[in-house]
Amino acid sequence: MRTIWKGAISFGLVSIPVRLFPATEQKDIKFRYLHKTCQAPVRYSRVCSACGQEVAQEDIVRGYEYEKGRYVIINEEDLEKIPDERTRSIDIVDFVNLDEIDPIYFDKTYYLAPGEVGEKAYALLWRAMSETGKIAVAKVVIRNKESLAVIRGLKENILVMETIFYPDEIRDTRLLPGFEREVKLHDNELKMARELINSLATDFVPEKYDDQYRKKLLELIHAKIDGEEVAVPEVAVRGKVVDLMEALRASVEMAKQTGDKEEKTVKKKRKKAAGV
Repeated sequence: MRTIWKGAISFGLVSIPVRLFPATEQKDIKFRYLHKTCQAPVRYSRVCSACGQEVAQEDIVRGYEYEKGRYVIINEEDLEKIPDERTRSIDIVDFVNLDEIDPIYFDKTYYLAPGEVGEKAYALLWRAMSETGKIAVAKVVIRNKESLAVIRGLKENILVMETIFYPDEIRDTRLLPGFEREVKLHDNELKMARELINSLATDFVPEKYDDQYRKKLLELIHAKIDGEEVAVPEVAVRGKVVDLMEALRASVEMAKQTGDKEEKTVKKKRKKAAGV
């Protein structure tokens, strides 16, 4: 993996050299837009809205719109004038419990690896957080943006850093429609809903989940490349739910029937991954 940032984790008088690596990757299938007639890629140009001329990359500058149609120009020299020693430091400010942070706050995940001569301090921080059950809240500057972040330990003696949103970046739930009136729930409906949840409850096993849509899309692409006819499977049409209780009962029965099948699938995937 390629290092995307080098710096240090700092808390108190302790400084731990670390390197930052992306922990996740998007596996979306990307399409190019083509001209229908020529079947050649469509090129998007940077065109000035005033003079109509195409603008070269070197002639583009950053501008902040402080009034409608009026901008102040910010260049690299301006950004370098902002004093911030944290551009190479992940500053821990607090230690908290993980369950106190709602998942809505989490943004991107990075692996932290120890830098040169940082192995012992790195292992010490991982061990101390594991034994206290705490995670660290920190601030870090990456690519000219200060981010709030948390540092926590994985089972494999590895620390991960996850950037999180600031509170003012989380949209106010009071703006959501559909909560204007109180909804009355019957005891039988709640009982059946709890039964459905319990019948679907299990341990989280990542191998159980895969991207079926991406798989089908790749099959479609390869079939077109090979000039084959694309088979379109029939999709079962779900009937309109008229009775909520009846739908819950049917869902519980379906969950019980599919539970064993999913367990067998997971075991099969694990064996395959282990080379058995």
